[in-house]
Amino acid sequence: MKVAGRQYRSLWWSAEEGALQIIDQRWLPHDFRIDTVRTMDAFCDAIVQMRVRGAPLIGATAAYGMALAMAQDASDAALNAAYDRLHGTRPTAINLHWALDRARAALLPTAADARAAAALALAHQIADEDVEINRRIGQHGLPILREIAAAKPPGEPVRVLTHCNAGWIATVDWGTATSPLYQGHDAGIALHVWTDETRPRNQGALTAWELGSHGVPHAYVTDNAGGHLMQRGLVDLVITGTDRVTRTGDVCNKIGTYLKALAARDNGVPFYVALPSPTIDWTVSDGIAEIPIEERDPREVTHVQGATGDGIASVRVTPDGTPARNDAFDVTPARLVSAFITERGVAAASEQGLAALFPEMAARRA
Repeated sequence: MKVAGRQYRSLWWSAEEGALQIIDQRWLPHDFRIDTVRTMDAFCDAIVQMRVRGAPLIGATAAYGMALAMAQDASDAALNAAYDRLHGTRPTAINLHWALDRARAALLPTAADARAAAALALAHQIADEDVEINRRIGQHGLPILREIAAAKPPGEPVRVLTHCNAGWIATVDWGTATSPLYQGHDAGIALHVWTDETRPRNQGALTAWELGSHGVPHAYVTDNAGGHLMQRGLVDLVITGTDRVTRTGDVCNKIGTYLKALAARDNGVPFYVALPSPTIDWTVSDGIAEIPIEERDPREVTHVQGATGDGIASVRVTPDGTPARNDAFDVTPARLVSAFITERGVAAASEQGLAALFPEMAARRA
């Protein structure tokens, strides 16, 4: 996507630097900063501190981390050590584990003197695949937007509610939940997007920054406004991304997603999840019981970051000494999901629905 007239991906490999370059998302939407990641410590920090975030982007970053490790030491011991360090950075987003498992499986049979080149080629491949997957998700989401638009009075926009940021900045490009929106807007479909703030970390502001840069009409609303907007008939559909989906269709996503799904069901609003296939965890059937939920630093709850006259600052919003809890994700049961929008089409939120679109993946995990 474009920023200030220049085309960017969320990350890219610099042959000149021999390192990964990323958009450091800690400072968005107030400041656009590019950082160079040169060491394994920096790769792990980038993932843990959410300099890169979003399940697909975390996976691609981990693949480049393996490439950096192999360029420095291509031994089996170094390969396994890099795998373990990167694997331990964040527990919930399955794309991290998917990319690392794929890299290790490809590299272990490869001769040590060929591993560095093979690892970098694989990281490029994973990044390029993510872009194409997300582009196709947008293509398959377009008919949903067109159908809703066709049923509305002339000139009235399709009103979409999003939660968290599942945009291009959370993937390598296009985004998952935003890909249908970008492609719909570009196709001339009138849209209005409600981007809820998504506390903590206010990641809805990243969605607002993205949509504004692309010219998509939108408004920023509080997390608790979603149900109210649905009751008032101001939401035609909800589209979210996801960090992990079980083979039975349970959705693990940013905390608060479950509440949006409940409000959508109560008000008859379709609730769609944009799902790239690497985010399906075919080994898990019960999302509530089996998916580990990351608990992050309580400071993300007690403090907020924003722009001031002197730059970007963090301020406390709770009484001094008040404890907080910061569960980063929740699980939405499959029964509350209208359908998945995937790179192969729209799937029912069930084991049968997912397996019908991805039979080879389901068979491998059977």
